[in-house]
Amino acid sequence: MTATVHLKPQKCKSLRRLHPWVFSGAIARVKGDPQLGDTVSVHSAEGDWLGAGAWSPHSQIRVRIWSFQANEIINEDFFKQRIGAAKALREGLAINSDAWRVVAAEADELPGVTIDKYGDWLVCQLLSAGADSWREAIVAALREHFPECSIYERSDVDVRKKEGLPLVDKLLYSASSEGPPDIVWIHENGLELGVDLKQGHKTGYYLDQRDSRHAVMRYAAGKRVLNAFSYTGGFGLFAAQAGAREVVNLDVSAPALAQAEANHTRNGFDAALLDNQQQDVFQALRDFHHRGERFDVIVLDPPKFVDSKANLISACRGYKDINRMACKILNPGGTLITFSCSGLLSAELFQKVVADAALDAKRPLHIIERLFQGADHPVRTNFPESLYLKGLVLRG
Repeated sequence: MTATVHLKPQKCKSLRRLHPWVFSGAIARVKGDPQLGDTVSVHSAEGDWLGAGAWSPHSQIRVRIWSFQANEIINEDFFKQRIGAAKALREGLAINSDAWRVVAAEADELPGVTIDKYGDWLVCQLLSAGADSWREAIVAALREHFPECSIYERSDVDVRKKEGLPLVDKLLYSASSEGPPDIVWIHENGLELGVDLKQGHKTGYYLDQRDSRHAVMRYAAGKRVLNAFSYTGGFGLFAAQAGAREVVNLDVSAPALAQAEANHTRNGFDAALLDNQQQDVFQALRDFHHRGERFDVIVLDPPKFVDSKANLISACRGYKDINRMACKILNPGGTLITFSCSGLLSAELFQKVVADAALDAKRPLHIIERLFQGADHPVRTNFPESLYLKGLVLRG
């Protein structure tokens, strides 16, 4: 029999608004003995059925809801339907790439399931107890909807530890009986980019920044461009395509910069145009300032600084610091393109942090454009956390 989770009084409001998370503090009692990843039914204090979700006894998010439909059964067909719906949602979108997000976790009603497509490869991250327990069903669904694709799992991130799960990095299915090559070359808005599916960040690349990488072309022609936290140089690559006179990629990772150089060469750009610098970005921005170096366009695309509400304030200090230093090395009339991918940092707070940074640098700027994640990373109206990537284009 399915175990049942009963909530405390007044703790069902978010579920009635179809938000898919049940926190541990909202639970009054559990009837039955659910195991890690088991499907449980969730009931209000008055006994009303609210949803069916995956049990995660080690996480603060104790239940992640699979379905709010009482007659929906969580089985193999459920995952085939949900993945099929996610695929259909993206059909017809102007993605302009053979690499895109197939499933965006809660935004596609599959909590903890992230799946990206790179050409003929699908890369999965199964980051919740429920997602992990349904691995075989998810693979079967992917093979049905993407029969030409091989499947690799990159569930090797620390968030799985909060779920009581081991890290996983393995081949799940190969159409050719071989694992992924060292580099998979993808096509994005007319350029080629190399992706390391096995060792690269996330599932290999930051697909959510596709539109923003293309947007940088509007500002880069004839300019000296600094691409900070460059990873494999995507923003710099599109700046070069737009006709930038110099591109400086700045990152702490030597392998990432090596791939940035390979991307630059692959697309036929002049080697003299590119300057890859391996250095800590926080220190490098200060060094540029002390040397009097200036840039016409600066892109700041840092990693997520906010892992929990507890470190939100310290994260804001980090965002303020890099934006303040960027303002100091930005030429008059230059363009600052700055991002936060921290879901816990609201767009309003991010704008305030950037505004404070500009004020401290005595360089008040104008916001001329706002940037967000690509359309294949949809925002679900009942899950505002799915809007996580925020970008500002500023000039002054």
